[in-house]
Amino acid sequence: MTGKQRASLRAMANPLDTIIYIGKEGITDGTVKEVYDALEARELIKGCVQQGAPLTAKEALTELCEKTGAEPIQFIGRRFVMYRPSRENPRIVIE
Repeated sequence: MTGKQRASLRAMANPLDTIIYIGKEGITDGTVKEVYDALEARELIKGCVQQGAPLTAKEALTELCEKTGAEPIQFIGRRFVMYRPSRENPRIVIE
């Protein structure tokens, strides 16, 4: 993925609501399934690492991307954004 494509996705992610929260248990199997399903439905999602979590946003983003086959887009503070095109119905076109 090029820097220009990543910048375009960052711009698209800016107004999105955070839908994934990583809590004190860290990343569980349920979290991975939830992220996988959200990526399939939305393609671009925003997550947040809560205060008591054992991971940083970068660590959570890296681990979730490995487990779901997604692309890391950005992480700032405790928030992160990831992207994976939908396997059945891709909607976001990046050039």
